[in-house]
Amino acid sequence: MEVEAAKAIGAGLATLGMIGAGIGVGTIFGSFLEGALRNPGAAASQIGNLFVGAALAEALGILAFVLGILIFFG
Repeated sequence: MEVEAAKAIGAGLATLGMIGAGIGVGTIFGSFLEGALRNPGAAASQIGNLFVGAALAEALGILAFVLGILIFFG
């Protein structure tokens, strides 16, 4: 196997972490919506937690993407 092929395979496998980020963000917003519909009075106090959780999940997805790019071009 050539080095370039191994780098491409490794970069592709490294970017699979973006799938988990997408699933995580969907779960976070789905759970928030479910809780907000059950108890609308408490929804306003949970907006901060919603955005922090979504930002952390997206940060992990971006990290996986950047690592894939670094492996491929590094």
